[in-house]
This record gives sequence, structure tokens and C-alpha cells, in this order.
Amino acid sequence: MKKSFILLLSLGIFFQLLGADSKNITTQEFPQSEIKKQKMQIVSMVAQELSKNLPQKIDNYTSLVSVTNDGATLVYTFEINSGAKSDEAIIKEDHSRMKRVVTQGVCKTSYRFLEAGIDIRYIYRSALTQRELFVFDITQSECKRTQ
Repeated sequence: MKKSFILLLSLGIFFQLLGADSKNITTQEFPQSEIKKQKMQIVSMVAQELSKNLPQKIDNYTSLVSVTNDGATLVYTFEINSGAKSDEAIIKEDHSRMKRVVTQGVCKTSYRFLEAGIDIRYIYRSALTQRELFVFDITQSECKRTQ
């Protein structure tokens, strides 16, 4: 009985000390500048890794030609081989459909990047003229709007 009392008393003192120490502990947030720097490093590493296998044919008309980073934005550049269709016709006829499809796809496949505050940009240009046809910037808030 005496041993049980001493054990309980010792445990009580231990937990009081543990509680007293935890009250003195302060927490600090990771500085935003460091978080931003880490995001940029991650995006740069992802871009380098994805670029190793480029260019890559996506379908009969589209090839992924580069993956780079612009700060904490992952930038995919595609070329569209439109055949006889003019750049103006592609821009006029395909912009809204492409934006909807690309945004939905990115929101599904890259949600972890977006949740981490890493934005994604898709650039489409003409394979023939090198003219920029579309630029789609996709953010986490953009995905929330389209759901």
C-alpha cells in the first residue's frame, strides 16, 4: 500500500511537471518567406523531373514540349498541330471548350499541388507559327468556382 501511494504520488508530480513545462512552450509559425522559398524549390524540382521525357505526344494534335516554373507556378507548354485550321479559328472556336476541359482535368489530377498553394499554368501555342493560342491559369480558388 505504501509503495502504491509513493508510485501514485510520483506519477502525480511527474504529470504536474510535464504540464508545467508544456505551458512554457511557445509555438511559432514557419515564416511565409521560407514557405514561399520551399514552394519555389519544389516546383523547380518537379519541372526538372517532368522535363526529362519531353517532348511527349499527348494526342494526334497536341504535344507537351516543356515544363518550367515561374516562381511557385508550374508552367506546362503545349504545341497544337492544327493542320489547315488557322490560329484565329482555333482561338475563336476552341477557347471556352479547352478552358473548361483543362481546368476540370487539372483540378482533378493536381489538387495536391493546388492545395499546397502551387498554381498551374497551361500554355498552348501553334506548332506551325509558334503563336500563343491559349493561356489557362489554374488555382485552388479557380477549381472551387468550377465545381
